[in-house]
Parts: sequence; C-alpha cells; structure tokens
Amino acid sequence: MGNFLAGKVIAVTGAGRGIGRAVALAAAAEGARVVVNDYGVPIEGGEPESEVAESVVKEIVAAGGQAVAVADDISTMAGGQRIVDVALAQYGRIDGVVCVAGILRERMLFNMSEEEWDPVVATHLKGTFTVFRAASAVMRKQGSGTLIGFTSGNHQGSVAQANYSAAKGGIISLVRSAALGLNKYGVTANAVAPVARTRMSANVPMELKEIGEPEDVAALVTYLLSDRAREEKITGQVYTIAGPKIAVWAQPRELRAGYAEGAAWTPERIADFLPGTVGVDPMPMLAQLEAMARAAAAKERPNA
Repeated sequence: MGNFLAGKVIAVTGAGRGIGRAVALAAAAEGARVVVNDYGVPIEGGEPESEVAESVVKEIVAAGGQAVAVADDISTMAGGQRIVDVALAQYGRIDGVVCVAGILRERMLFNMSEEEWDPVVATHLKGTFTVFRAASAVMRKQGSGTLIGFTSGNHQGSVAQANYSAAKGGIISLVRSAALGLNKYGVTANAVAPVARTRMSANVPMELKEIGEPEDVAALVTYLLSDRAREEKITGQVYTIAGPKIAVWAQPRELRAGYAEGAAWTPERIADFLPGTVGVDPMPMLAQLEAMARAAAAKERPNA
C-alpha cells in the first residue's frame, strides 16, 4: 500500500470494470477510502448488474483497503447525491470524485433516434453533473476537493457517435466551468481523455498507434487527485494519456480575426472578406477520415 492519497475519500463512477475499476483500485492502493459506484449496465444497454461494484469492493478489502459499493444510477440527481451521502456517512468527508461511467449507442446522425441520444448524454454529461453538483457543495464548505471528468478525443467530433461526442465536449466545458467557479473555494477540476484498452476501445474501427492500459490512466488520475497536483495549481485542464504519452489540450481561444471598415456587414461583403482574411481552422479529423478512406480502398486497416 502506498500513501499518495493517504487519508482521502474518493468516489469513482463506472468503477466496476475497465478504467473505473483501475482508478478505484489505484486510489485504494495509495491509501484512499473509496466509494465504488457502478450501475452495472453493459455499454450497449441492458439490465443493470449491481454485483460488479461489490466485486471491486471485495478486491480492495482483500488487499487491505477500505471501500463501499453504491449501485445507484448517476444519470439521476438522487443517484449522484447518494454517492456523496454514502461517502459522508461512511467516512465523514469527500475529497475527490472521478466520473468515468459511460455507455455507447452508435448510429449515424441522420439515423439517430431520441432513444439513442438521451441515455448517452444522460450517463456521460448529466452523470458527471449530478456527482459534481453534490460533491462541490461539500467541497466548497471544506475548502478543498478535486473533481475529475472523463472526456475523449472524440470531443473533436465523430462520424457515427454524435451523441457520445457531444456529451464528451460538454464534459470539458463543465470541467472548465467548475474550475472557474470553485477556484476561490480551493476546489480544482480537470478532465482526462484516455486512450486505453477497454470494452469501448475494442470497437474502434482502426489500428490505434498510441494506446495504453487502464492502469496508465489510473496513475494520472491518482496524481490529479493528490496534494502534489493541488500544490501545482493544476485546474481547468484536459489531459490525454495513451501508454507512454501524456498530452495537454489547448484552451479555447480566438485563432484569427479580421475587421472591415465602413459599411455594415452584408452576405456579399463577408463572402469577399472571410475566406482570405479570417479563413478556417482545418479539422484534423477530416484529414484522418480521408486517410482512412484511402486505406479502405487499398484494403488495409487504417491507422490513427
């Protein structure tokens, strides 16, 4: 057992399998008492199986740690609140929450139904909000705490997962808003965009050149939960970890601007002005799609 998170109480959603499980085990191994949340729904849908959260608790206890299971649905306000309430009832405080829980409903945008959109946004985005909302109220009074949301490189856009991509982009904005709003209370907020071998990544239709294991992601999350990260004032950031690679994403900012003189804008003036003066910011994902199309035409497996 380590002591990187000694004395802290950490809640992890989606902790029954994959990255969430790795985070829960790593936090416990570094001295944290852990609230293990997993509703136990398969990524493609189906009935929940609460046993997955209990099994991780048993692993932690067997290794000498402390943990408690919560199988509530974090896409509800009551579910997010219960995670924090259990932490307070069991351990008297909450020092960090890590929102990993997620599902997929893959479909092209023009074929996507409301039933395929709503659960994905509810689990990823609202599920992060419900836990952040409940935890931040306690952390504000404590004067300390860490919120960690899980996003994806797909926040740049996705061919067949507009629901997932929109939710992951929303999580980044939620994290940045939390970082701004809670900074004066001593609470930090960051996002992690992992590239790791999980149930979700197994469905990616390309060969990933940079990919790691859930344990790599857990190491980064453990650091972000620690006092070491707080001392460095790390907040409002988005980090990717893919095996040996760690990267930080740029903050949103204006890329280029132009100003017209004289008369008001008209469509004709903009047509003459915008392309040559303001221009565009090319989408890397479009170039990647073109490379994938070429690989498919050559009957090769595309790389990413």
